[in-house]
Amino acid sequence: MDEILSRDFESIYSEVRHVIENARGSIYRNINFNMVLAYWNIGKIIVEEEQKGSNRAEYGTYLLKLLAERLTDEFGRGFTLTNLRYMRQFYFAFPIHHALRDELSWTHYRLLLKVGKEDARSFYLVETAKNKWSTRELERQIDSLLYERLALSKDPEEVKKLSTQGQLIKTSKDLIKDPYILEFLGIKQQQNFLEKDLEDLLISRLQEFLLELGAGFAFVDRQKRITVDGDHYYIDLVFYNYILKCFVLIDLKLGKLTHQDIGQLDFYVRYFEKEEKQSGDNPTIGLILCSNKNEAMVKYTLLNESKNLFASKYKLYLPSEEELKKELTREREFIEQEKRLANGE
Repeated sequence: MDEILSRDFESIYSEVRHVIENARGSIYRNINFNMVLAYWNIGKIIVEEEQKGSNRAEYGTYLLKLLAERLTDEFGRGFTLTNLRYMRQFYFAFPIHHALRDELSWTHYRLLLKVGKEDARSFYLVETAKNKWSTRELERQIDSLLYERLALSKDPEEVKKLSTQGQLIKTSKDLIKDPYILEFLGIKQQQNFLEKDLEDLLISRLQEFLLELGAGFAFVDRQKRITVDGDHYYIDLVFYNYILKCFVLIDLKLGKLTHQDIGQLDFYVRYFEKEEKQSGDNPTIGLILCSNKNEAMVKYTLLNESKNLFASKYKLYLPSEEELKKELTREREFIEQEKRLANGE
């Protein structure tokens, strides 16, 4: 009897605990969001009052200083001159409060204010709510120009969807970024290392790597051994994406991409299709992460035609915004040139 009661009690306790945690979480979110709405309304009041002044710049400066002094005296440090300026900027960036999401804290919104382009800011807003990014995760995605990287090969209509719907994963191509930013590994630019070192570091920082890979990835195995006719082969990293319901095989490559690398990845993918894929799974995806993608090799091999084999560059440091944008521009020009050639232009 005691044993049965104990089992029942644990089940009941678990349910009650779940209710309490949900309630506390809801209360915490509501308090946070009410403060976010308060800051939005303060920004609105400041902007509307400034617009009444004859000399807006001078009047606005005076108004903010006076408000900061009085509010700080009464309510504390949350209403400094700097914070009031953020609230003013907040209202300008989000003029319709219905666009705000209650999943995001004021710190999230402060980070979003760093994003100058409206479409990009909207994208990060949607993705943060959808993926429950922490403020640290959001900051990294902004700093690594995730929006620009995803928008690289999309037409204007698809880019617009990014800003309103976030990243939509419907095909294997939707999963792939180029380049991947692996600055979290802490490898110096001139540091000598082996492919095994890169793999070890990716596994040791798996949470950060999963964030960089994107939505829906789950780690399966490393150095996955497959045997064909008595010969053993090893796949560096194996993941499963539960959105596309498929395996994703990643091969790590130092240096320049070769046709042997591509052939090896193709072999791994074909093996998984025959031996590992379960009924209901979609086709296996293969990705080579390399430090030098070699566009000519992409052009003249099956990478140029396959829907499930990809090669992407990786960077071991967080590039400056200007540097990354230049690289994205070069990539875009290459893609557009290939499209023109394919169309006989």
